[in-house]
Amino acid sequence: MSQLEPAAKAGMLYGITAYLLWAIAPLYFKTIDQVPALDILSHRIIWSFVIVLVLMVLLRKGTALRQALSKKVLAAMLVSSLLIAGNWGTYIYAVNSQQLLSASLGYYINPLVSIVLGMVFFKDKLDRPKQVAALLCLAAVVFEVIQFGRLPWIALTLAFSFGFYGLIRKKVALDSFTGMTIETAILLPWALIQLQWLSQDIGFMTADNLSLTLLLMAAGPVTMVPLMCFAAAANRVSLVTLGFFQYIGPSAMFCLAVFLYDEPFSTEKLVTFALIWLALLLLIISSIKSLRKQRQLMRGA
Repeated sequence: MSQLEPAAKAGMLYGITAYLLWAIAPLYFKTIDQVPALDILSHRIIWSFVIVLVLMVLLRKGTALRQALSKKVLAAMLVSSLLIAGNWGTYIYAVNSQQLLSASLGYYINPLVSIVLGMVFFKDKLDRPKQVAALLCLAAVVFEVIQFGRLPWIALTLAFSFGFYGLIRKKVALDSFTGMTIETAILLPWALIQLQWLSQDIGFMTADNLSLTLLLMAAGPVTMVPLMCFAAAANRVSLVTLGFFQYIGPSAMFCLAVFLYDEPFSTEKLVTFALIWLALLLLIISSIKSLRKQRQLMRGA
């Protein structure tokens, strides 16, 4: 057991680093909020593709990539590409239009969406805490609709796009780098067309605006570095353990929105978040109990 401890500690460190980087990503996107969201998304796709392609060469994953290029896999990856593009684009729009609270809510809801998708597509059984958590999530959405007269579309788009993205990636079962290479390659033509012919001319990618150009190129590392840390963590610790870290991101977004960017946080919005927080508390308690039971069974064996 002691031999596994260094790997487990490294995995925990990689996992925390990944989620902390995702948590502070809004600070980066705020620095380029003068650029239209679709243009930022295009840069994110292009520079992510460049980085992941270099990684695939360095890691010698060409064989894995060629083996993945079947019609069935490509069809699934086309859908996952559209989902992740929609997720990235919505997130960028939320951050740059002063709606970071909505993004935070979306990523808080995402674990609950994943649970429901697991029940529908993988026949996972919901125990009582998960059933109550799902109902609380539904109550939060209904409350938003009643109070504000509209669906919280940013939060729901982020939650469901990433939930279905995870579902497809789980069914396809490709490693992170191979999957991201295919997805960014699929999206690359659109990204190039967007920048070349559809982009609003604000002077980036020119010598006159070098700082903005470099910031836009940084969208690649901002995307890929936390993903690489997450992949390294997933190889060293269980996904159940990593699951506890996933709340770092939306919690940091919430704090940035309220305390740094002064987004309005009404009593009604507090009720919505309180319902979601209560649901997540139930999930965390349930997960801790499950881990304790597993450890007891392992010790008994």
